[in-house]
Amino acid sequence: MDMEKRIEALENQMSQLQDTLVKIEKNADEQKLAMIVFSGDLDKALAAFIIATGAVAMGMEVVMFFTFWGTPLLRKKDGDTTGQKDMFGKMFGAMLPKGASKATLSKMNMGGAGTQMMKTLMKKKNVASLDEMIQLAAELEVKIYICEMSMDLMGFSRSEMIDYPDLGYAGVATFLSEAGTSRVQLFI
Repeated sequence: MDMEKRIEALENQMSQLQDTLVKIEKNADEQKLAMIVFSGDLDKALAAFIIATGAVAMGMEVVMFFTFWGTPLLRKKDGDTTGQKDMFGKMFGAMLPKGASKATLSKMNMGGAGTQMMKTLMKKKNVASLDEMIQLAAELEVKIYICEMSMDLMGFSRSEMIDYPDLGYAGVATFLSEAGTSRVQLFI
Protein backbone atom coordinates (compact mmCIF):
# COMPACT_ATOMS: atom_id res chain seq x y z
CA MET A 1 0.00 0.00 0.00
CA ASP A 2 2.78 2.37 0.82
CA MET A 3 4.16 1.96 -2.70
CA GLU A 4 0.75 2.70 -4.27
CA LYS A 5 0.48 5.97 -2.33
CA ARG A 6 3.95 6.97 -3.44
CA ILE A 7 3.11 6.22 -7.07
CA GLU A 8 -0.13 8.17 -6.76
CA ALA A 9 1.70 11.12 -5.19
CA LEU A 10 4.29 11.06 -7.98
CA GLU A 11 1.54 10.95 -10.60
CA ASN A 12 -0.11 14.00 -8.97
CA GLN A 13 3.19 15.86 -8.92
CA MET A 14 3.80 14.98 -12.55
CA SER A 15 0.34 16.22 -13.50
CA GLN A 16 0.93 19.50 -11.63
CA LEU A 17 4.30 19.93 -13.36
CA GLN A 18 2.69 19.36 -16.75
CA ASP A 19 -0.01 21.96 -15.97
CA THR A 20 2.67 24.43 -14.85
CA LEU A 21 4.68 23.82 -18.01
CA VAL A 22 1.61 24.46 -20.19
CA LYS A 23 1.00 27.77 -18.36
CA ILE A 24 4.64 28.80 -18.77
CA GLU A 25 4.58 27.98 -22.48
CA LYS A 26 1.37 30.00 -22.96
CA ASN A 27 2.88 33.05 -21.27
CA ALA A 28 6.34 32.77 -22.81
CA ASP A 29 7.39 35.56 -25.14
CA GLU A 30 7.09 34.56 -28.75
CA GLN A 31 9.89 34.87 -31.26
CA LYS A 32 8.34 38.14 -32.32
CA LEU A 33 9.41 41.75 -32.82
CA ALA A 34 6.85 44.51 -32.27
CA MET A 35 7.96 47.92 -33.51
CA ILE A 36 6.43 51.38 -33.39
CA VAL A 37 7.48 53.50 -36.37
CA PHE A 38 6.90 57.06 -35.18
CA SER A 39 9.40 58.84 -37.42
CA GLY A 40 8.91 59.57 -41.09
CA ASP A 41 12.60 60.35 -41.64
CA LEU A 42 14.30 58.36 -44.40
CA ASP A 43 17.23 57.16 -42.31
CA LYS A 44 15.04 56.06 -39.39
CA ALA A 45 12.52 54.35 -41.67
CA LEU A 46 15.33 52.50 -43.45
CA ALA A 47 16.67 51.34 -40.09
CA ALA A 48 13.19 50.15 -39.10
CA PHE A 49 12.79 48.07 -42.27
CA ILE A 50 16.35 46.72 -42.12
CA ILE A 51 15.71 45.54 -38.55
CA ALA A 52 12.29 44.15 -39.49
CA THR A 53 13.52 42.16 -42.49
CA GLY A 54 16.60 41.00 -40.55
CA ALA A 55 14.38 39.74 -37.74
CA VAL A 56 12.27 37.76 -40.22
CA ALA A 57 15.46 36.28 -41.68
CA MET A 58 16.29 35.10 -38.14
CA GLY A 59 12.93 33.35 -37.86
CA MET A 60 10.99 36.00 -35.97
CA GLU A 61 7.47 37.20 -36.65
CA VAL A 62 7.44 40.99 -37.14
CA VAL A 63 4.69 43.51 -36.50
CA MET A 64 5.19 47.20 -37.36
CA PHE A 65 2.82 49.89 -36.07
CA PHE A 66 3.02 53.18 -38.00
CA THR A 67 1.84 56.22 -36.08
CA PHE A 68 2.07 60.03 -36.30
CA TRP A 69 4.96 61.07 -38.60
CA GLY A 70 5.57 57.49 -39.73
CA THR A 71 2.07 57.30 -41.23
CA PRO A 72 2.80 59.41 -44.36
CA LEU A 73 5.49 56.90 -45.39
CA LEU A 74 2.69 54.52 -46.29
CA ARG A 75 0.73 56.95 -48.46
CA LYS A 76 0.43 56.26 -52.17
CA LYS A 77 2.36 58.63 -54.39
CA ASP A 78 -0.86 59.47 -56.17
CA GLY A 79 -3.14 59.11 -53.15
CA ASP A 80 -6.64 60.45 -52.73
CA THR A 81 -6.64 64.19 -53.32
CA THR A 82 -10.37 64.64 -53.54
CA GLY A 83 -11.99 67.71 -52.11
CA GLN A 84 -13.73 65.66 -49.42
CA LYS A 85 -11.22 66.63 -46.74
CA ASP A 86 -11.60 69.36 -44.19
CA MET A 87 -9.16 72.27 -44.10
CA PHE A 88 -6.72 70.52 -41.74
CA GLY A 89 -6.82 67.32 -43.77
CA LYS A 90 -5.99 69.28 -46.91
CA MET A 91 -3.15 71.09 -45.10
CA PHE A 92 -1.62 67.86 -43.74
CA GLY A 93 -2.08 66.22 -47.13
CA ALA A 94 -0.18 69.02 -48.84
CA MET A 95 2.57 69.46 -46.23
CA LEU A 96 3.44 65.82 -45.52
CA PRO A 97 5.26 63.57 -47.97
CA LYS A 98 3.30 61.21 -50.17
CA GLY A 99 5.03 57.91 -49.73
CA ALA A 100 8.39 56.50 -48.84
CA SER A 101 10.15 57.94 -51.88
CA LYS A 102 9.49 61.47 -50.58
CA ALA A 103 11.04 60.88 -47.13
CA THR A 104 14.03 63.05 -46.23
CA LEU A 105 16.99 62.59 -43.91
CA SER A 106 16.68 63.53 -40.25
CA LYS A 107 20.17 65.05 -40.28
CA MET A 108 22.13 66.76 -43.05
CA ASN A 109 19.11 67.11 -45.33
CA MET A 110 20.47 70.46 -46.55
CA GLY A 111 17.36 71.49 -48.43
CA GLY A 112 17.09 68.07 -50.05
CA ALA A 113 20.70 67.88 -51.27
CA GLY A 114 21.73 65.55 -48.45
CA THR A 115 18.80 63.23 -49.11
CA GLN A 116 19.63 63.12 -52.83
CA MET A 117 23.30 62.42 -52.05
CA MET A 118 22.28 59.56 -49.73
CA LYS A 119 19.93 58.05 -52.32
CA THR A 120 22.65 58.28 -54.99
CA LEU A 121 25.19 56.66 -52.68
CA MET A 122 22.72 53.92 -51.73
CA LYS A 123 22.10 53.13 -55.39
CA LYS A 124 25.84 53.13 -56.14
CA LYS A 125 26.50 50.75 -53.23
CA ASN A 126 23.51 48.51 -54.10
CA VAL A 127 21.63 49.35 -50.91
CA ALA A 128 17.89 48.86 -51.26
CA SER A 129 15.73 51.98 -51.35
CA LEU A 130 12.97 52.50 -48.80
CA ASP A 131 10.36 51.52 -51.41
CA GLU A 132 12.32 48.32 -52.11
CA MET A 133 12.58 47.59 -48.37
CA ILE A 134 8.81 47.94 -48.02
CA GLN A 135 8.36 45.53 -50.92
CA LEU A 136 10.79 43.07 -49.32
CA ALA A 137 8.94 43.34 -46.01
CA ALA A 138 5.73 42.45 -47.84
CA GLU A 139 7.37 39.42 -49.45
CA LEU A 140 8.64 38.32 -46.02
CA GLU A 141 5.13 38.70 -44.55
CA VAL A 142 5.90 41.52 -42.13
CA LYS A 143 2.57 42.64 -40.63
CA ILE A 144 1.97 46.40 -40.80
CA TYR A 145 -0.66 48.30 -38.86
CA ILE A 146 -1.45 51.96 -39.46
CA CYS A 147 -2.68 53.95 -36.47
CA GLU A 148 -6.28 54.94 -37.10
CA MET A 149 -6.07 57.88 -34.69
CA SER A 150 -3.06 59.31 -36.57
CA MET A 151 -4.86 58.88 -39.89
CA ASP A 152 -7.92 60.62 -38.49
CA LEU A 153 -5.89 63.50 -37.04
CA MET A 154 -4.05 64.06 -40.31
CA GLY A 155 -7.14 63.62 -42.46
CA PHE A 156 -5.85 60.56 -44.32
CA SER A 157 -8.21 57.94 -45.71
CA ARG A 158 -7.59 54.25 -46.23
CA SER A 159 -7.75 54.80 -49.98
CA GLU A 160 -4.61 56.97 -49.70
CA MET A 161 -2.52 54.14 -48.26
CA ILE A 162 -0.28 51.78 -50.21
CA ASP A 163 -1.36 48.37 -51.36
CA TYR A 164 0.36 46.03 -48.94
CA PRO A 165 -0.64 42.39 -48.52
CA ASP A 166 -0.73 42.31 -44.71
CA LEU A 167 -1.86 45.85 -43.91
CA GLY A 168 -4.23 46.52 -41.05
CA TYR A 169 -5.71 49.56 -39.37
CA ALA A 170 -5.69 49.59 -35.61
CA GLY A 171 -5.33 51.49 -32.40
CA VAL A 172 -2.89 51.33 -29.53
CA ALA A 173 -4.67 48.36 -27.93
CA THR A 174 -3.78 46.20 -30.93
CA PHE A 175 -0.14 47.23 -30.73
CA LEU A 176 -0.02 46.60 -26.99
CA SER A 177 -1.55 43.16 -27.49
CA GLU A 178 1.11 42.34 -30.10
CA ALA A 179 3.92 43.82 -27.99
CA GLY A 180 2.75 41.92 -24.93
CA THR A 181 3.69 38.63 -26.54
CA SER A 182 6.83 39.88 -28.28
CA ARG A 183 10.34 39.12 -27.20
CA VAL A 184 11.58 42.45 -28.61
CA GLN A 185 9.81 45.83 -28.70
CA LEU A 186 11.29 48.87 -30.47
CA PHE A 187 10.33 52.52 -30.91
CA ILE A 188 11.81 54.22 -33.97
